[in-house]
Amino acid sequence: MRQPQLVAGTLIKRYKRFLADVLLEDGGVVTVHCPNSGSMRGCATPGSPVFLSRSPNQGRKYPLGWELVHADGFWIGINTGLPNRLTREAIEDGTVVELQGYATIRSEVPYGEHSRIDLLLEGPGSRCFVEVKNVTLVESGRALFPDAVTTRGQKHLQELMRVVREGDRGVIFFTVQRGDGDSVSPADMIDPEYGRLLRLALENGVEALAYRALVTPEEIRLTERLPVIV
Repeated sequence: MRQPQLVAGTLIKRYKRFLADVLLEDGGVVTVHCPNSGSMRGCATPGSPVFLSRSPNQGRKYPLGWELVHADGFWIGINTGLPNRLTREAIEDGTVVELQGYATIRSEVPYGEHSRIDLLLEGPGSRCFVEVKNVTLVESGRALFPDAVTTRGQKHLQELMRVVREGDRGVIFFTVQRGDGDSVSPADMIDPEYGRLLRLALENGVEALAYRALVTPEEIRLTERLPVIV
């Protein structure tokens, strides 16, 4: 996925979850939209270099949106709206070899109890439900999810177990939007219930896949599979 033309700046602070103040290269200070509702642990340190995108919507209250932050020696993609697109692109171009062989891919398909599956892959007599999670936290060389308690994520694991019981394929897919971390694990110290449910889901036939992205100011794309260690 090619990046749009981005605006460089330096993070002053993130606040109210969806807002951040950024110092631009020309010395101006702007308030920008933060497209990430998580804690952004390790990704919101004041003084960090950032890149912003500009919305084509002229009526938007905050026309600039935060896309990348530089931390721990890597560019990190913090926009939680991108992983579904990145994952679909990587399935379609053959990068994600484990999810090949389906005729169609649909996004945001209703399923379960008032939920929408991120990607539904369908072929002759087979369906694969793929729930995509954005991973930005790395500690001690391991990528961790989630970075905040996620009751929504817990519900998704329960619904994936249900689709497997009904005879379909269920996949939890961790999209790691940074270049470090040699594996992915549940962040038990942050959300122990998510870790418990992930292990239960794997015991009951749900598959876990993780892929790392190459993240630069010019492009973001999934490049390699990482082991999921629970």
